Amino acid sequence: MPEHKAGRIVLGAVADDYTGATDLANSFARAGLRTIQTIGVPDAALPLAECDAIVIALKSRSIPADEAVALSRKAHDWLRVQGCAHVLFKICSTFDSTDAGNIGPVMDALKPSDDGPVIVCPAFPGAGRSVYQGHLFVGDRLLSESPLRHHPLNPMHDPDLVRVLGRQSRQRIGRLPFAAVEAGATAVAECLAAREAEGYGAVIADALTDGHLDMLGQSASRQGFSVGGSGLGAGIARALVRAGTIQPEEGDALAPLGGQGAVLCGSCSAATLAQINAAQESGMPVMRLDAMRIPGEAQALRAEVRDWYRGLGENAAVLIAASADPREVAQVQERFGREAAGLAIERLIAGVAQDLFADGIRRFIVAGGETSGAVTDALGVEALLIGPEIAPGVPATHGLAPQGGRVGLVLKSGNFGKREFFSQALQALG
Repeated sequence: MPEHKAGRIVLGAVADDYTGATDLANSFARAGLRTIQTIGVPDAALPLAECDAIVIALKSRSIPADEAVALSRKAHDWLRVQGCAHVLFKICSTFDSTDAGNIGPVMDALKPSDDGPVIVCPAFPGAGRSVYQGHLFVGDRLLSESPLRHHPLNPMHDPDLVRVLGRQSRQRIGRLPFAAVEAGATAVAECLAAREAEGYGAVIADALTDGHLDMLGQSASRQGFSVGGSGLGAGIARALVRAGTIQPEEGDALAPLGGQGAVLCGSCSAATLAQINAAQESGMPVMRLDAMRIPGEAQALRAEVRDWYRGLGENAAVLIAASADPREVAQVQERFGREAAGLAIERLIAGVAQDLFADGIRRFIVAGGETSGAVTDALGVEALLIGPEIAPGVPATHGLAPQGGRVGLVLKSGNFGKREFFSQALQALG
């Protein structure tokens, strides 16, 4: 790839997990921005193509808040050195976090002292996420009534984002209501000025449509920092294009990789469980791992997986799932602890990915944010080239592999994609 030219980057983002970073990079690319996603803060020796936007993927959503802040500061500072006028702290469209963080602590650490209230908006209409009256909806249900209430790491039981962020942040949290967003740029500016005068450091912005996100993106792009999902990121990108700050370009298609493929699932979302069933019904060989065995028998299971897929012969693709329904997940967590159970799954799937890579597999579909981070790290991928979109928020990508070649990666948040997503993703990688 051509050498990176410092200062060319206009828009930067710090993402708190790998699938969210890919989702955002996909949104930037769809807006016409030349986009690269890096895995962690780029090393000075890593060659990067000239680009308009760069997304730094961190694995910081579920780690202790002080560690998340330190990682995010490092990424934010790197982007500022490259000349980014605006940095988005990219969070999940379902506001995945706990009362301790990490959204609030990172926002507090990265907020410029001379900015007005930070615009905070996780809405992503394309994936059914909207914010109204400061409350987050998944489809037509409040967040607290959605499957996210069963999230294995960050179960979400409170849909009132003013309340949620207020428990995490040192800032006073207000609202940017629907009426102002619907009324247009002048009303948004007046509302932000009023909130600043009232002493608010951040506002939860209502958004039901992409048009609302464009309005918010226009306002956010005039500040140095914002917090939100890919919807807000896309709104900011489109605002920069409309303003002539960035000249849009069409992204290049990725060259097909061919060969066998592997689907690796750590997500326990309802969508992923349905996708696993669909893959099995289509004839794809599927190995479902016993979740109760994973924390104590990971090495034995890894060997069993290796023996299983090697014994299948020349299959086009295989699927290996550590996913389980909420009741089974609860039983595992009760026995081993939430964090220990989650970490054991990540390590097992990461080890399986290394075994598959060593056996020549170069196409990987990974379901689950934490699992995607573990697999990407295990394969030594340092940057992703963003290709065509497969489903809203999920592009095909090529990662730079340790030996200098490319590995096809589709990193999917657990809730994204339709039932036949896995076969579509394998086809997209060629």
